[in-house]
This record gives sequence, structure tokens and C-alpha cells, in this order.
Amino acid sequence: MLRENGYDAAGVAEEQMSGWEDDDLWGAIQAEQRFLVTADKGFADARRHPPGTHAGILLLRPEEESVRSVTALLGSVLSRFDLCLLRGTVSVVTPAGLRVRQPRP
Repeated sequence: MLRENGYDAAGVAEEQMSGWEDDDLWGAIQAEQRFLVTADKGFADARRHPPGTHAGILLLRPEEESVRSVTALLGSVLSRFDLCLLRGTVSVVTPAGLRVRQPRP
């Protein structure tokens, strides 16, 4: 879906990173300076991943935890927001809206 919307995207499965520990995955993402789109709540901890210290994190938080719900929420985000504008932030999207934590000045 990200590629269909013009983003240079890679999934953990196709990059053969499925099952990696979060710290190892984060290190690989940082090495490539990638924006992370995830449903893993641990990555949205702004104390651990302060805004402005990475390319950005978008946490998808649907009401129901299922592939269908996550996909629907991502589609909704992509139809309303340019992810490039979220670069460097820690952002959380729910069916109710988007919360963005900006880098500190």
C-alpha cells in the first residue's frame, strides 16, 4: 500500500527481518535512515526514541488488532496525510485521529 502511494517502502518479511528483536530491527532501520510504520507500541515510546533523533515513526493503533484493521487504518492515513510531513516525529494514528510528537527546538 505504501508503494502504491509513491513511497519507497520495504517490509520486514521481504527484508528477511521477521522475528528480529526490536533493538536489532531499530538498528537496521536507523542504518538505512528509514521511516518506520508499525503496529508495535514499543516503538512509539518517545523517551526511548525521541522525536528528531530518527527518520520518524508512525504507530498504527486500530480499535481491533487484526491485519484488516491495521491495513484499513493505514489506508485512511495515506488518503489524508503526506507521511513526508511526519519525518522526524513520533506519531500515533487511531480511528479518532493523529497525534504527532514533534522534535524539541
